[in-house]
Amino acid sequence: MAKRRNFTDQFEAKVALEALRGDKTVQEIAAQHQLHPNQVSTWKRQAIEGMADVFSGGKRKRPLSFAVC
Repeated sequence: MAKRRNFTDQFEAKVALEALRGDKTVQEIAAQHQLHPNQVSTWKRQAIEGMADVFSGGKRKRPLSFAVC
């Protein structure tokens, strides 16, 4: 029986962002990272569904600063 692989959150986010960019197909990304295309699609879907959580809720501890060129 094959051993399950564990991936870091950073790796999953990196792969999901690649899929969201749309520069490559899910199949190309999966082949590049030696993953099943379903796994890439799952991480992409989870990223989309969790996107609203990034911008919701609570007050920020410090204001964002923007660099002016």
